[in-house]
Amino acid sequence: MVTLLYTFLHMRHNLKYFDKMRCLRKRSAVSFLGVLVICLLFMNLYIEDGYVLEGDKQLIRETATHQLNPERYVHTFKDLSNFSGSINISYRYLAGTPLPRKRYLTIGLSSVKRKKGNYLLETIKSIFEQSSYEELKEIAVVVQLADFDSAWCEGMVQDISQKFAHHIIAGRLIVIHVPEEYYPVLDGLKRNYNDPEDRVKFRSKQNVDYAFLLNFCANLSDYYVMLEDDVRCSKNFLTTVKKVITSREGSYWVTLEFSKLGYIGKLYHSHDLPRLAHFLLMFYQEMPCDWLLIHFRGLLAQKEVIRFKPSLFQHMGYYSSYKGAENKLKDDDFEEESFDIPDNPPANLHTNMNVFENYEASKAYSSIDEYFWGKAPSTGDFYGIVFEKPIKITKIKVVTGTEDRQNDILHHGALEVGEKIIGSKKGRQCTTYLRLGEFKNGNFEMTDVEHKVLFSINCMRILVTKSQKEWLIIRSISIWTSQTSNP
Repeated sequence: MVTLLYTFLHMRHNLKYFDKMRCLRKRSAVSFLGVLVICLLFMNLYIEDGYVLEGDKQLIRETATHQLNPERYVHTFKDLSNFSGSINISYRYLAGTPLPRKRYLTIGLSSVKRKKGNYLLETIKSIFEQSSYEELKEIAVVVQLADFDSAWCEGMVQDISQKFAHHIIAGRLIVIHVPEEYYPVLDGLKRNYNDPEDRVKFRSKQNVDYAFLLNFCANLSDYYVMLEDDVRCSKNFLTTVKKVITSREGSYWVTLEFSKLGYIGKLYHSHDLPRLAHFLLMFYQEMPCDWLLIHFRGLLAQKEVIRFKPSLFQHMGYYSSYKGAENKLKDDDFEEESFDIPDNPPANLHTNMNVFENYEASKAYSSIDEYFWGKAPSTGDFYGIVFEKPIKITKIKVVTGTEDRQNDILHHGALEVGEKIIGSKKGRQCTTYLRLGEFKNGNFEMTDVEHKVLFSINCMRILVTKSQKEWLIIRSISIWTSQTSNP
């Protein structure tokens, strides 16, 4: 009897133990299944259309006629650097010839037949007319006629060749076309975002158009900017682009934006174009190209948008290339006439003020819409700039505060320039400073600086001359130079 009772209690204990284990297994199974579902969704996002990325012409031709088996052509999305090679495509030159030398900037345009309106010729005209003779030597314009209507393409080539013959002869303008056989399947695609089938086809083909254009332009220049075929340019836009690039030397960036609209005015390093081309092909049916660009930038570790203001390019089309629908979008930050863009030569920036969150010193010296923000400064606090090379300054302009925080200005401060630099690379500073003037209403501006300062300037600093309870926003620091001096 005792034995039976012991056996019963032992079995009961085991049953409770197994019951607990079963509950744990259920919880574990639920957690595991949850993780598995997330992983599968993530993998689906990245590999479902990976077969499009084969850099083999035969494979691309194969995709043009039928859907491939994803299990056969699946790619592991480990690192975008794996896609640094070009896609093997045969391009047709409709006008122009291969460039004899590498340029500073390539401007890419992709155009298709519109049901209403055609703005391509005006866009090309604006690019050339708004560029000086010296600027024209540093640019190449590549126009891709991406419509499968051969009669339309032939007509556009004739118009372009007649109106811009001298630019074609000078090697500044190339017109290309990619035969339809190289395109992947464009029918029966996934209808993400509940888009109608024809809309999905339009935006998916547009992604492929851009991918092929980027692939072609990868080795033509140091930098590449994408425009749409209905755009007006600002005067001397190349000079402004060069100044912005120079001002960001030493900082990491993937995309610089010179317009807030669509795929207009987006600037890239040319060495990133093959990866971007592969990326657009991989996800060509997932979403519109301007959305994909956000993901591409993020994958290459540029978290924030870097957009220059005022905008250099303006959308001028009234009718969209999709079904001829009305498109009245305008960039209200655009300025067409030439404006005074600062040089802001390369420099190291530092401050002893208490910086708020990520509003660090570099943001006041940037050419984009951001600023430095420090907590209430005390007498003797400073914001310092140490130039990489001695410079001759012609004009200085410093703006503090913003429209939203008009009291976060420098209430009492001075601007000084210095010489006789000492210290190591990270701790360089000037031993002697000359005070140029005081801030008035939170701002400082001075012209003809080169006539007031006889030495080459190594440093510049904003000095707080009286403590204040308000925080300090330095919205922008703009420096114009005449020449670079030898040390």
